[in-house]
Amino acid sequence: MVSGFAVQLLNGLAGASTLFLIAVGLSLIFGVTRIVNFAHGSMFMVGLYVAYSLTQFFGPVLGTGPIGFWLSILLAAVTVGALGALIELLILRRIYGAPELFQLLATFAVVLMLRDTALAIWGPDDLLGPKAPGMKGAVEILGRQFPQYDLFLIFVGPAVLAALWLLLRRSRLGVLIRAATQDREMVGALGVNQAWLFTGVFALGSALAALGGALQLPREPANLALDLTTIGDAFVVVVVGGMGSIPGAYLAALIIAEIKAICYGIGTVEIFGSPFAFSKLTLVVEFLVMATVLIWRPWGLLGKPQGAVRGAAAGEAPMRPMGRAGVVTVGVLVAAMLALPLLRDAYPYLAVLMIDILIAVLFATSLHFIMGPGGMHSFGHAAYFGLGAYGAAALLKGLALPMEVALAFAPVAALIGAALFGWFAVRLSGVYLAMLTLAFAQIVWSVVYQWDDFTGGSNGLVGIWPSERFASKTAYYYLTLALVGASVFALRRVLFSPFGYAMRAGRDSPLRAESTGIGVIGVHWAGFVIA
Repeated sequence: MVSGFAVQLLNGLAGASTLFLIAVGLSLIFGVTRIVNFAHGSMFMVGLYVAYSLTQFFGPVLGTGPIGFWLSILLAAVTVGALGALIELLILRRIYGAPELFQLLATFAVVLMLRDTALAIWGPDDLLGPKAPGMKGAVEILGRQFPQYDLFLIFVGPAVLAALWLLLRRSRLGVLIRAATQDREMVGALGVNQAWLFTGVFALGSALAALGGALQLPREPANLALDLTTIGDAFVVVVVGGMGSIPGAYLAALIIAEIKAICYGIGTVEIFGSPFAFSKLTLVVEFLVMATVLIWRPWGLLGKPQGAVRGAAAGEAPMRPMGRAGVVTVGVLVAAMLALPLLRDAYPYLAVLMIDILIAVLFATSLHFIMGPGGMHSFGHAAYFGLGAYGAAALLKGLALPMEVALAFAPVAALIGAALFGWFAVRLSGVYLAMLTLAFAQIVWSVVYQWDDFTGGSNGLVGIWPSERFASKTAYYYLTLALVGASVFALRRVLFSPFGYAMRAGRDSPLRAESTGIGVIGVHWAGFVIA
C-alpha cells in the first residue's frame, strides 16, 4: 500500500515536469507581451509530431542509438521555436495594441490553422514514437517497478527551472525579459528594440512547449486533440502559480500533478457507506485548485497584482441607439425569417438548420452582453447553456411536466448557477476572471459527465420530444424565432436602460463609476446573471 502510494507520487513528479515545460513558456510569453497565447498547446502538439517525424528520418541514417533520438528531440524544439517566431512576426506583432479579446481570438485562429496543417501532414491516426535508447527498462523502488524514462523526466523540470533562472539572472537577455515583465513601455523608452525582444521570447516559449511535447514521444502518441487538452492544463498552472512567475509555474505544476497522483493512489473508498472513486476527480481537480486559489489569492501563489498597462488599447466606442436604416434592416430580416417556412417543400431541412442558427444567435448575443458592454471576459459561458438544457430535460423527463412549463423554468437552473459562480467571478478581471469562469465550467462539465443516474453521463438525456402542438418543424421554428427574437430585443433594451449605462461605466472606468455611487460589483453580478 505504502510502496504503491510512493510510486504514484513519483509519477506525479514526472507529470509535474511535463506540465512545467508547457506552462513556463506560456508564462514567459504573457509576462513580456501580455498576450494570452491560446496557440501554446499547439506548439506542444507540433513538437511531438515533429519529433516523431525526425526519429523516423534519423532512424535509418543514424540507427536506433541515442544520437538520433536525442537529436530529434532537440531539433523538434528548435524547429517549433522558429515556427513560434514566424507566428509572432506575421500575426501577433500587428495586434499588440488591439483589445485583449481580439488577441485571444487571433491565437485561437492559429490553433485551428495548425491543427488543420497537422491533419494534412500527419493524418488523423495516433503516432507512437520509439522508446528512449538506454531507458527502456524499469528500476525497483520500494518493491515496485518504476520506468527509467519517468525517473529521467523527474529531473528535467528542475534542470530547466535552474537553466531559466541562470538565463534571467546572469544574461543581458534575461535582464531585458525581467524588465519588460515589469514595465515594457519603459524598456522601449530606454532604446531597447521591443519587437525583437518579443519575437525572441515567443520563440523561447514555443521551444519550451515543443520540448515538453517531444519528451512525451516514448510515453504517449501524437494526436490532433493534444492542443486543446494541453492548453487547458497550461492555463491552470500559469494562473495558479501567478501570471509571469516562473517559480510559481513550477510550484503550481508540482501541486496539481501530485494532487492528481494522490487521487489515483487513493482509488475508490467508502464514504458514509457509499463508494466514491477519487480517480474521477482527476478530470476536474486542477480546476478546483485554480478556483480555490483565485478566490483566495486572485493573482496566484507567487504572482503579483497586475497594474494598469500604459499604452493599452483604447476603450470601445460608445453604443448608439439604432437609426432608421437599422430599424428597416431588422424589419426586413424579421419578415424574411417569418416567410422562411414557405420554402419547406423545396428545402425540408431548412427549418431545422434555422433553429440551430437561432439558438447560436441567442447564445452569441448573451455572450456579447457580458464580454462587450459588460467587459467581463468569460471562457465558461457554455456552462449556463448546458445548465438550461439539462434543467429543461430533467423537468420534462424526470417530473413529466409539460414542455411549455419545462421551457419556462429551464432558465432558472442557469440563473442559479450564474448567481453562484458569478458572485465570485465578478470580483476578478481580465485573464483571472476568464480562467475562473473556465474553472467553474469544467466543474459543471465534470459533474454532468459523471453523474450517470441523473444526467445520463456521456450519453446525455435522450428520448425528449416537444409537445404535440410544437411537434412539427414549422411550429417549433416559430416558437424558437419568437423566444430568440424577444430575448435579443430584451437584451438590447437593457443596454440602453440606466442599468446598461451603469454596466458600461463600470467596464470603462471602475474607480470613476464607484466614486459616482455605482456599485460596480453588484451591477456586473446582475449583468452576469442576466446573460
